[in-house]
Amino acid sequence: MTLDSARDAARRDAADPTTPRPVGGSGTWARVATSAVVLALVGAGTAACSPQPASPEAAAKAFGAALESGDFSGVELAAGTDAAAVVESRATAFEGLTPWKPDVAFDGVTSPDDDPDVATASYTFTWDVDDRDADWTYTTHAALARDEKDPDVWRVTWKRSALVPDLTDAEILRVTREQAPRGRVLGAGGAVIVEPRNVSRVGVDKTLTDAAGQGAAARELAAQLAMDAEAYAQRVAGAGEKAFVEAIVVREGDPAYNLATLTAIPGVRAVPDTLPLAPTRRFARPILGTVGAATAEIVEKSQGQIAAGDLTGLSGLQRQYDALLRGNPALTVEAVSPDGAAVRPLFQTEPTPGADLVTTLDPRLQDGAEEILAGVGPASAIVAIRPSTGDVLAAASGPGGEGMSTATLGQYAPGSTFKVASALALLRSGATPATTFSCPPTVAVDGREFSNYPDYPSSALGDVPLSTAFAQSCNTAFISARDSAPQTALVDAAGSLGLVPDADLAFAAFLGAVPSESTGTDHAASMIGQGRVLASPLGMATVAASVAAGQTVTPRLVDVPAEESAETTATPAAPSADATARPQVPLTTEEAQALRQLMRGVVTEGGGTFLQDVPGGEVAAKTGTAQFGDAANLQNHVWMIAIQGDLAVAVFVDVGEYGSTTAGPLLEDFLRYAAG
Repeated sequence: MTLDSARDAARRDAADPTTPRPVGGSGTWARVATSAVVLALVGAGTAACSPQPASPEAAAKAFGAALESGDFSGVELAAGTDAAAVVESRATAFEGLTPWKPDVAFDGVTSPDDDPDVATASYTFTWDVDDRDADWTYTTHAALARDEKDPDVWRVTWKRSALVPDLTDAEILRVTREQAPRGRVLGAGGAVIVEPRNVSRVGVDKTLTDAAGQGAAARELAAQLAMDAEAYAQRVAGAGEKAFVEAIVVREGDPAYNLATLTAIPGVRAVPDTLPLAPTRRFARPILGTVGAATAEIVEKSQGQIAAGDLTGLSGLQRQYDALLRGNPALTVEAVSPDGAAVRPLFQTEPTPGADLVTTLDPRLQDGAEEILAGVGPASAIVAIRPSTGDVLAAASGPGGEGMSTATLGQYAPGSTFKVASALALLRSGATPATTFSCPPTVAVDGREFSNYPDYPSSALGDVPLSTAFAQSCNTAFISARDSAPQTALVDAAGSLGLVPDADLAFAAFLGAVPSESTGTDHAASMIGQGRVLASPLGMATVAASVAAGQTVTPRLVDVPAEESAETTATPAAPSADATARPQVPLTTEEAQALRQLMRGVVTEGGGTFLQDVPGGEVAAKTGTAQFGDAANLQNHVWMIAIQGDLAVAVFVDVGEYGSTTAGPLLEDFLRYAAG
């Protein structure tokens, strides 16, 4: 046998990864150089002074990097191998794993002692398939041989088994998924709010009628559902020949839809299914959000955690805490023949059920608040908080908000309900509830005239104690006292009551914002909760809760472990009102006691006397009206806040008469309902 033929045989043997021994580096070459065979062929003197040939390690590492990246431009492949074909082969094999990407670690290179011109490299692949610790890992090998013409060049023999053990040129990889059971949404006391409920998916089944019938069915169904008939008909026409094109999902027992009438349309059918749903369609819908088929955008952003067709949170808490709720699916990775007949399992995980999301919502109070708001035309809200804990018991948004969470995201001038903060600023300047303030019919600031509301009682004009100015909501008294409450004092007072622009509440919310710099008429407007002062119903309920608790309250709606806290996807930034956050000044017990006294006066002698006979203990309150719009068409935002025992409530209506006359009756209804 010639030297060349012996070397070729060794190279063939080196391609078998079951028999290699470690490459010895310079020591191996020293042993070879001193062997009898080499001495006989090249002479001892020549071997002793020849330069040391290159190690295969660099080439093996380059190949490992190429396996990971798909870029083989830096790899010397075996003669006759088409690099472009290798790139395509890798891409085809891994296409079914998109968007997963492997992490490939070079483990080392080995070679037989009797032929240092061949070697076998080992690689460990790691695929991070989801956020669990159990990754898909395996080891592959690749054969290398020294170039016969250039001893410093090592060439790699391409085999698909370098990607996945035993992978053939005919096989591709695929992933099948089985979604895990989705977690529920719970309320106060563990009450189940969102859980799988029976629904019917109603749409056109194209297998039930011909093309003409499909169009007719689509248009008639759309008309019955008050949908865009042409748009739905086009969707039906563009779907596959045997497609079922969903038009609407109807929950079981929904009186708004007659399934028998809908499915009587030729070509229309209802497919039974289950979906995670709240008790009713309206129940906290803007806050809880919805669950449905993942959009293309959600799939893309998930980096492989969500696949097309998966059920996922589309909005609200369902979207924000989707990772917690959806758990992890069962995954199976398989090598499959082109015809799909031969399937070889490679990796499998069991599903991890989603965890429950715990909220503080009281289902009874939430449902009651929504029922009270059901007939209110403008955007409206009722928010109830338990002051002792900050738990949000109800956050209802009326139908006039058209799906927006008016309760937690609304940004409106709070009007005279903000006088709770203004009064706190005056108390901190040295005033007491008995301190006298001037309450004239009007007051001018930099040429602008401010007045009280049209029905302000004349008996409460003149020099009156702060308690009367607060109870009767005298705008001119608070504006006249503005020098005792500079803008920074208003910001600090609002912050002490929980009305801050930068609160991190772990759910999408806005509390309030007070401009940090304001003078003249702008500062005067701030004293009575207008101008650039903004608040949400949640924010004003927090103000009331802080007064009741005797300390600053931070509202709490969700209860999740810190490590599970998801990125809030819809929390709005503070509005552009120069509402720079300031260090929070704690609310003291004495200050809260004085504010409770002032709010109680609203019920005993002011605009809230209708609350005196509400069952459940003494009520303290504050009314609020804030004008908006142009001078020729002024309208009023109307508010009322109240505390009763361990309950704080804010009621808001976007357009109304006065706080006491529009928001007041809604507040009374809610307090009576809450009392049982």
